[in-house]
Amino acid sequence: MIPKLHYISQGTSIKDHLDAIQKACTSGAELVQLRLKNVSEKKFLKAAHTAREITAHFQTRLLINDSYKIAKAVKADGVHLGISDPCPTTARPELYSWQIIGGTAHTLQDCETLLKKDVDYISLGPFRATTTKEDVPSTVLGLSGYTAIMDVLQTETPVLGVGGITTEDVTAILATGISGVAVSEAISKNFNSIRTFNELLNASVTAEQRHTF
Repeated sequence: MIPKLHYISQGTSIKDHLDAIQKACTSGAELVQLRLKNVSEKKFLKAAHTAREITAHFQTRLLINDSYKIAKAVKADGVHLGISDPCPTTARPELYSWQIIGGTAHTLQDCETLLKKDVDYISLGPFRATTTKEDVPSTVLGLSGYTAIMDVLQTETPVLGVGGITTEDVTAILATGISGVAVSEAISKNFNSIRTFNELLNASVTAEQRHTF
């Protein structure tokens, strides 16, 4: 079962990221992703251990961005792998059987490739231009892009929209066949918006997207 709302941590320091995760958990997030860039593996591992302690206290699920080794070391609930990260088929045998793997996709072809690699969910974007990530393509998908891809894809695997998504976008995004959203900036600016996102997504525990790993 994959929650329909993923919060991706944001901040200018490791402390910022951990504070954000704490606030997200306090505000009702069911799943958070620790996304640290340009830090040493030692600092990343230490931060991941702290994030695991925070999320465990709130019974919130934790994903680690990029590093399946750190995800395994801290017994996170899974890992999210970007386009340039290790292949899901490489990560899978290294992880515990209960850990999930998500993958980033920018195109229909990306989605089809990830499905062949048996990911547990796909994060598809960008929905709109965003400054949160430096390595996203300049072409935004928007509602028309999501509709075109989802019409062809026809998959039971959860596909989440990502990239500058706000609460105002959720209803229209769900209408395209997308099953949930991954959000960073909008939630980081207002952690109370988690409640609104959850209401719009109907993302209570009982209404989670069900997927057999």
